[in-house]
Amino acid sequence: MLKIIKSERLTAAIDTHGAELRSVRDEKGNEFMWEANPDIWGNSAPIMFPICGGLKDDKYRYEGKEYTLLKHGFARMCDFETESVSENAVTMLFKSNEATKENYPFDFEFRVFFGIEGNTLNITYEVKNLSDGVMYFSIGGHEAYATPEGIEEYDIVFDKKETLDAFALEGNILSYNKTNIITDSNVLSLNDDYFKVDALVFKELASKSCTLVHRNGTRRVKVEYSDFNQLLFWHKHLAKYICIEPWNGTADCSDANGNIEDKYAIIKLPEKERYSASHSITFSI
Repeated sequence: MLKIIKSERLTAAIDTHGAELRSVRDEKGNEFMWEANPDIWGNSAPIMFPICGGLKDDKYRYEGKEYTLLKHGFARMCDFETESVSENAVTMLFKSNEATKENYPFDFEFRVFFGIEGNTLNITYEVKNLSDGVMYFSIGGHEAYATPEGIEEYDIVFDKKETLDAFALEGNILSYNKTNIITDSNVLSLNDDYFKVDALVFKELASKSCTLVHRNGTRRVKVEYSDFNQLLFWHKHLAKYICIEPWNGTADCSDANGNIEDKYAIIKLPEKERYSASHSITFSI
């Protein structure tokens, strides 16, 4: 079921299945999100929770017991309740249940807030730990922005100069092999060849925002991600979209020991505490 929110500048559609952003259109009808063509990639903005990326053999250990958890976790495949909705905002809620606890033994409430102000969409993830003890998780966005002319007509412009080394993915696992992408520059010109082997994974950046810019036009999408530490770019080879993904967490590193509490960049939320992280997306043509 789609929930529609709007301002005078934007209209957004969010699916209660996965709390997935499906469409963002401006007042002239211009669509900014990938069409989720199932013949290419049938998503537009799946949410990564309670892990980002993959695990070694899709498994991890917690308190001596082994669990199976598939790549990117289960939130993207679950139905959310609509906790509240107004003209320009909606809150969606997913609660742990017996099915989730088979693969993830924590009690929690997971909320996703969407709100529009002018031509900006604000998204906040909130996790409440209802367990007796620390809850371990990662979280992230995976929004796919339409690039109708193809990604090679687009640049990503960072708010600061960067020297960026992308960490190589080998299957689901993040290796320590790196490839330099840019040096002392704030402009990354998109090249389809970057994505023949999957995603560009950056563990650390100076910038806390970046803008997808059509080089010869006016289409712009600015993503501000001050609450996130990792950033990924991904698309399927030759497809006309680019994902800009702010994450707190990564796939398992090649030397991961399998214990969830030792996982690189894992969030450790004390019992009965809340965690939140926000990013905002500004659209213009």
